Amino acid sequence: MKFDTLNLDARLQNNISSLDYRRMTDIQYKAFKPIMQKDDVLAVAQTGTGKTAAFGIPTIQRLLEKPQKHQSYIVRCVVMEPTHELAHQVGDVLKKLANGTDINTCAIYGGVNQDEQIENLKRGTDIIVATPGRLFDLSAQGYLDVSSCEILILDEADQMLALGFFKDIKQLCARLPKHRQTLFFSATINPEIKKLAYSLVVKPVNIRISPKNAVAKNVTHAVLKVKMDEKRFYLERIRHENPEASIMVFVRTRVRAERVAAAMKRVGIDAVNIHGDKSQKERNAALETFRKHEVTMLIATDVSARGIDIPHVNYVVNYDVPDVVENYVHRVGRTGRGMDKGYALTFCAPEEEKLLADVEKYLGGKIDEMKMSREDREATIDFSEEASDDWKSLIDKEISKEEKRKGKRKC
Repeated sequence: MKFDTLNLDARLQNNISSLDYRRMTDIQYKAFKPIMQKDDVLAVAQTGTGKTAAFGIPTIQRLLEKPQKHQSYIVRCVVMEPTHELAHQVGDVLKKLANGTDINTCAIYGGVNQDEQIENLKRGTDIIVATPGRLFDLSAQGYLDVSSCEILILDEADQMLALGFFKDIKQLCARLPKHRQTLFFSATINPEIKKLAYSLVVKPVNIRISPKNAVAKNVTHAVLKVKMDEKRFYLERIRHENPEASIMVFVRTRVRAERVAAAMKRVGIDAVNIHGDKSQKERNAALETFRKHEVTMLIATDVSARGIDIPHVNYVVNYDVPDVVENYVHRVGRTGRGMDKGYALTFCAPEEEKLLADVEKYLGGKIDEMKMSREDREATIDFSEEASDDWKSLIDKEISKEEKRKGKRKC
């Protein structure tokens, strides 16, 4: 179904066209009617299927159909996001969809100065896109009133309702009107999280797209068995064999993100990285350079890059096998978005075999293993500018061993 067949406000329809949204995806089509009918919704769909527009378009249309005079610090819709990057990204999409209408939007998240956010709230904001910390902070300061909120949207709902956020969500719900609309959107949701979600809503409409496969069909998956300390050589080879490709690399920890970036730098490969120890300014700058294709390798931890929508990512490299199986879905969902083809390659060291088995069990099948001959593996390491097993290094090692033996004989 095409967007231009919907009975939407003309200004919203123009904005949809300017964003080049033409035909509705499954999740957009199935979510539109229940949201417009003010039903609670629990929606699960693959990454890259347009979930932001799925809740954003009908929400803006709903608010436009019931215009209200803007009042300082009072909001009509709260969209909750787990990370600063997602709050910024989703806020930007909603702002473009509402451009030129009577609906004001504002993104509220930490890591940046709050003054501009307060000014936006003072002018009157219909929709805020917020992370829990900054939302409660501004509320405590008296700059935010959610007591008249009509719609609550939990994006990346599985993460929002994980232990770290569930208390925050419960606290927020206690401040919201009892009779409101609540929408949950996520790429993955397990039975425990589903139970928590049902505790916050009334008879939600359940929408599940491709329930047996949370990963988009246009992503090709492969796993390469390698030693942990040799992964950097294989990443270097991928870069050199695909010099123009946009590559997103996922690691498990902040320290690993820094080390992999440093390893790439040593062999002359430009890469930017994002993780929780970076300032928001640094993280935004890294994402922007990657988005603009100024640097074509981004190294990230799961939390920092979850849900980030960067067009035309050619490769996702799981440098580390994720220790939370759902994160595999969110990682590989950064490629193969929309109609694009994507490739997801996982480096698996012997000590990560159990984690890989868990991921495959979750996916419901084996990931194809990329076979490499011994000669090809040796060539990968020899090819690297950082390889230590070149002839000079081998000779130096032998000289060093001989000198040590001579030293022992003298003693």
